[in-house]
Amino acid sequence: MKIDVSREISFKTARSGGKGGQNVNKVETMVEAYFHVESSRILQEQQKQIILTKLAGKINSEGFLMVKSQEHRTQLQNKEKALEKLHQLLEQALKRKKIRIPTQVSKASKLRRVESKLKKAEHKQQRRKIKPNDY
Repeated sequence: MKIDVSREISFKTARSGGKGGQNVNKVETMVEAYFHVESSRILQEQQKQIILTKLAGKINSEGFLMVKSQEHRTQLQNKEKALEKLHQLLEQALKRKKIRIPTQVSKASKLRRVESKLKKAEHKQQRRKIKPNDY
């Protein structure tokens, strides 16, 4: 399910650590993307509830889903990366899990298992030393 919420995202920049040398001390390259889930016009109510429950750990007290990117040297690249991360999070949260259909072990496989156990037991039995009173 592809949902583009880029129009409803606000960005905040700050100085970031990592690559950049002296550039790190001067330029605000780290980008934080904020998305307010409850006030979204793109998402349906049901989708909002799913996101709020599944991503509860990533949503702050004001109701903003926040994603941060500081791995690139430029603000533009970090902005694109933050957008990508946010879209992936939303896509993952809204993806429906496949319903597991419980199955049972077949009779043939049960028989094969029992037969292999019997063969193994017999094989181990034959490894024992023969005692005079075993005749």
